[in-house]
Amino acid sequence: MKATSTASGRRRMLDHSLLVLGSGALATAMAVLTLGPGVSSASSHREAPLIAGDPRADNTDVYAFTSPDKSDTVTLVANWIPFEEPNGGPNFYAFGEDLRYNIKIDNTGDGNADVTYTWRFKNQIRDAADQFLYNTGQVTTLDDPDLNFRQVYDLIETRGKTSRTLLSNVPAAPSRVGPASMPNYASLRAQAVRGLPGGGKAFAGQAEDPFFADLRVFDLLYGGNLSERGQDTLAGYNVNSVALQIPKKYLALNYTPSRNPVVGIWSTTDRKGVQVSDSRTGHGDKWKQVSRLGNPLVNEVVVPLKYKDAFNTLNPDQDRTVQPVVDKVLDPILPKLIQQVYGVPAPPAPRNDLAEIYLTGICKACGPIQADLNAHRLNRDADLRRIVPAEELRLNMAVPPASNPNRYGVLAGDLAGFPNGRRLTDDVIDISLQAVEGAAQTGQLIPALADGDKVNANEVPFGTSFPYLALPHTKSVNSGPSGMAKSKEKSAASLGGVGAALLAAAGWRMRRRNRA
Repeated sequence: MKATSTASGRRRMLDHSLLVLGSGALATAMAVLTLGPGVSSASSHREAPLIAGDPRADNTDVYAFTSPDKSDTVTLVANWIPFEEPNGGPNFYAFGEDLRYNIKIDNTGDGNADVTYTWRFKNQIRDAADQFLYNTGQVTTLDDPDLNFRQVYDLIETRGKTSRTLLSNVPAAPSRVGPASMPNYASLRAQAVRGLPGGGKAFAGQAEDPFFADLRVFDLLYGGNLSERGQDTLAGYNVNSVALQIPKKYLALNYTPSRNPVVGIWSTTDRKGVQVSDSRTGHGDKWKQVSRLGNPLVNEVVVPLKYKDAFNTLNPDQDRTVQPVVDKVLDPILPKLIQQVYGVPAPPAPRNDLAEIYLTGICKACGPIQADLNAHRLNRDADLRRIVPAEELRLNMAVPPASNPNRYGVLAGDLAGFPNGRRLTDDVIDISLQAVEGAAQTGQLIPALADGDKVNANEVPFGTSFPYLALPHTKSVNSGPSGMAKSKEKSAASLGGVGAALLAAAGWRMRRRNRA
């Protein structure tokens, strides 16, 4: 009895210490977020409140997967600037010169980057005094004199405190102005793919937004009666992308992927000279993180509104110290909303399965999911004393590419898919809905959510070689039917099975509330 009491006391002291440390981390993050005019932070398709002021810093998605056509490499993709309407001239869409775009890799499990790849962009304008056009004629090459605006970049690799420039003054693929201006954009994109010293490839430029989903999930979970499903609300939009194809040995702990195949990945955006509101603090010239993204949908549907902007400024090694956010992993909001709207019972808390997916990686010793998949502690050279819970997109590089990928990834037995990394074709909305309802614990998909958002694939196919992203769209999003996925409003009679029952039940509850 005394031993139990002592253990409980130590646990309370530990919890208190984490809460104090977490409060400090949040306070620092909040202070950084009190920025000067025109500067804000957010990421992942406008999910944090301050995103509207800084779209060039808005990181929308991160992907990491073993390259399907070159299995000794890993492909890393990060996207910025959400909802680029194709005909956004005359300036179109450029990376920010005052930003650093980063992809970070943690191979030790301590929540800190062991390898960082950083892109710095610079604008070049041929004629700024007598032209307003992005291009003055047909553009057939990246150095075409008719391309009036172009961007070049340096790519820097940092390991520990040592940095080296991998590429210098390399042209990015331009925004796709249209078929008249760029009759062979595929050729321009191919010219923007560059080899890296020691092997691998790099790309930067515009691409079709690969994220597919019906974002009307935020309208009371598809309208409160399943009537708002089936429309890819990201169809037709573009993003700005950076991509790398890196030999696995350059990412692995001790350069040995055979012994140490697990890595954690996330991306960030840094801005220089951010001014905090404290009058005693000058503008400064240090870089400060203003955006962060690892696993998809974490900031949207896990982090409470109060902490969204602060979360974007934190390093993953701080995550476990921020108790209000950890609490929402262990006792998430979304299942309770599903229960309220559709009557599907929320799994009981604490949700250690979600902590495993988001914070530790999946392993038999990590939590309730009885599988060894992508936790850092599976690395044979791992120092278990250094490993901490941290929100990262974890990838086991030893898992080979699937010959026939399943959009449900690991939940459907396809171990090469999310949450073991993330492929372009992984249906992360449907996977996440299943996961929050406990499918990762039971090993069975939840029948009531089988239809998900009814957007099961991207509206255009992806490529079969690096950088795999589809070419940017050129047709206006608001131009009417164009071969994109269209809204498929369904009645109860056409939903069938469980979907019809859910719709009917939801309608009954709504009518009761209205009468009350």
